Amino acid sequence: MSDDDLTEAAAAIRRGEAVVYPTETVYGMGADATNPDAIEHVFEIKGRSRDKPLSAGFPDVDAALEYVVADETEEAFMRRFLPGPVTVVVERRDTLSDVLVDGRRRVGVRVPDHELARDLFRAAETPVTATSANRSGTGSITHPSQLSDEIRDAVAVVLDGGTTPGTESTVVDPGRGVVHRRGAMADEIEAWLEAND
Repeated sequence: MSDDDLTEAAAAIRRGEAVVYPTETVYGMGADATNPDAIEHVFEIKGRSRDKPLSAGFPDVDAALEYVVADETEEAFMRRFLPGPVTVVVERRDTLSDVLVDGRRRVGVRVPDHELARDLFRAAETPVTATSANRSGTGSITHPSQLSDEIRDAVAVVLDGGTTPGTESTVVDPGRGVVHRRGAMADEIEAWLEAND
């Protein structure tokens, strides 16, 4: 994996194409989360139903707060657990495409605890879709060698970061105190929610 690969992947995202990148959980599929056509392309590649929202990835919490609205509790939660294997559900601003979340007001925010993923998001200079790099209904990808030919052919660049742990992120709505999916750090997250209720 070279700097050229990263530059090429970021340029592909800006052009509206999709790329595959590693995170601290599984491999993700990234496209410009403000571009409806790019998001549609991700849904098509994955064979994913449009009513299953995609999350948006950011290099840091401050970058995320430019695209979402977080109250005091939500921001405190984000600053405590991000970067990390957590998807934080908060209200989106209109700069994130309706297509991302099927018109819903809330969106999942990811700031991966993975340097290469965050470098990609920074270089792309736009929020990037954060969804697993697999066809819907099939297992998550923990190494580029597991990518289907179908996905490999459909994306512009695959960033190889070696093997990822494979544990899914915990999906949590801290403003409502709801854990939608238990994954990495779930016990710690639930303890925080209880303490800050």
